Amino acid sequence: MRIAGFELRNARSIAGGDICSAYRGALDDGTIVFAKTRSGLPPDFFTVEADGLDLLRVAGGPPIPSVIAASDDGLVLGWVEQGRPTVDAARQFGRALARMHAAALSSFGAARDGYVGSLPLPNTTYDDWPTFYVENRLVPYLDALSSSQRRPIEAVCSRIDELAGPPEPAARIHGDLWSGNLLWGADEQVWLIDAAAAHGGHRETDLAMLQWFGAPHLEVILAAYDQEFPLAPGWRDRVALHQLHSMLVHATLFGGGYGDRAAAAAASLRL
Repeated sequence: MRIAGFELRNARSIAGGDICSAYRGALDDGTIVFAKTRSGLPPDFFTVEADGLDLLRVAGGPPIPSVIAASDDGLVLGWVEQGRPTVDAARQFGRALARMHAAALSSFGAARDGYVGSLPLPNTTYDDWPTFYVENRLVPYLDALSSSQRRPIEAVCSRIDELAGPPEPAARIHGDLWSGNLLWGADEQVWLIDAAAAHGGHRETDLAMLQWFGAPHLEVILAAYDQEFPLAPGWRDRVALHQLHSMLVHATLFGGGYGDRAAAAAASLRL
């Protein structure tokens, strides 16, 4: 099997997400790698993910798999042996995530657009987060909603400056940090994977995503994070605001009750 220009020896299929086919295999020199591929995706799909992983790679931050190759047909990464979630690993991850976020960027957005799941993700740069969030993370995904579902979200857009909390610099964030994008390694570290949505954003967005689907030892992660890089007052009141984008993405991809859930979350926001 050949992926991204490399021949995979003894490749076997493994779990690797809903979008791509994933494999464990070996290179000619015996190096064990993770590889994923799928036909019919945009030509930059895998290179965007490789760029996202590199964006998140900072001293003292969470470990990131090495990028061996990325091309139109797939991505090859260094293999990370999976372990189990532990309290110590969660505490270490909370601190490391805070250090990654503290490695600020010059603007909100990214040099190129990204992907969230299989959907395009606009990354037009802005100097302020409220404008970035409305223009890139809310408005582009409203077409999936009914008019009644749209109204409370449009109200949030009109009040975004009041709801956003104290201004913060652009943090280096994963952008899709649900629990499935944390890899609890056998080395007692939590690795970040699937970074096609990485960009300069608001650090509370990553924390809100961890809370939406839940993560092992979540409160340990949050406490260690807050100790390393204290969060602004009222951050828990803004969780629903930061989850709105992902709810809209799910409404676009899956329909069902996600549109209602997004509308209810928007309506719950108060000054």
